[in-house]
Amino acid sequence: MPFLGQDWRSPGWRWVKTEDGWKRCEPFSPALEDGNNQLNDISHTVILAGDDEDEEIYSTEDCEFAAKKRKKDHFRSNTDSQCFYREKWIYVHKESTRERHGYCTLGEAFNRLDFSSAIQDIRRFNYVVKLLQLIAKSQLTSLSGAAQKNYFNILDKIVRKVMEDQYNPRLIKDLLQDLSSTLCILIRGVGKSVLVGNINIWICRLETILLWQQQLKNLQMNKQVNNGLTLSDLPLHMLNNILYRFSDGWDIITLGQVTPTLYMLSEDRQLWKKLCQYHFAEKQFCRHLIPSEKGHIDWKLMYFALQKYYPIKEQYGDTLHFCRHCSILFWKDTGHPCTASDPNTCLMPVSPQHFIDLFKF
Repeated sequence: MPFLGQDWRSPGWRWVKTEDGWKRCEPFSPALEDGNNQLNDISHTVILAGDDEDEEIYSTEDCEFAAKKRKKDHFRSNTDSQCFYREKWIYVHKESTRERHGYCTLGEAFNRLDFSSAIQDIRRFNYVVKLLQLIAKSQLTSLSGAAQKNYFNILDKIVRKVMEDQYNPRLIKDLLQDLSSTLCILIRGVGKSVLVGNINIWICRLETILLWQQQLKNLQMNKQVNNGLTLSDLPLHMLNNILYRFSDGWDIITLGQVTPTLYMLSEDRQLWKKLCQYHFAEKQFCRHLIPSEKGHIDWKLMYFALQKYYPIKEQYGDTLHFCRHCSILFWKDTGHPCTASDPNTCLMPVSPQHFIDLFKF
């Protein structure tokens, strides 16, 4: 009978400690091979120049020791040669079978699906931020220690990206507000029994969150100097068409603050009526009718009132997908090893809330 598994006599994987935790290195990474070849060339002879510019040649043993140290530094500094997981997908199993033992946890999925790279894609940015916000509200204590560390590392990258690109700071402010509220309750009320790690670490993280909030509060939008065509130069029907493309009421209000013309268009009753009809069913907004002073329905106030009682529809440029045939969660552009005859018929987009629900037992 052939031996199909990995040989138990093999040396195993090589692990490297990084800022994001312990990561597994690919043994045959091209970047790593080039670095090893360079280190091997250096290890034969090492020439150092002293103050008197005399050359000193070290022995082979000293060179080998220096080469090993350089290789170790190379593993730690070269992020291209590091690979947490080869596959960017995860099999979601909720019970043990003859083939698989154990359960797939939220923290494991959070580590496996490469959210750190996903935030660099503008299509996935809002999706990842919303997911982090849901975890901060209710699932933070269910993450493992490594997943919690990965969570705050990703959050740090998000804040730095917003500070540099000034992209959607309002969304990050809401996330940090929910996270700070959760941590205050856990640290003061519940205590350290539900928190993984030293309580001082969590206090330090809370202080970091407060610092991020202050930085975002003091964030100043850079004015772009452009002598070409601007938004104000567009005709009214095009500006109105842009406003009708928005699915978030706060985005409409923010755009209306740019110019008096946009403010006039953003106060259109028909615009807010369409927004209410898009997000809410007719039975829902009929229960909360808010008439204005003239007797008409104030659809703008209706939208924000209904938002407190019912969830709004979420729109994302790209989301995680779940294959019903393989029970695999993955990003669509990376793919997964599907055995279905027509994989596209088995795919299902996964919302942030659905992602959380997948790992509730």
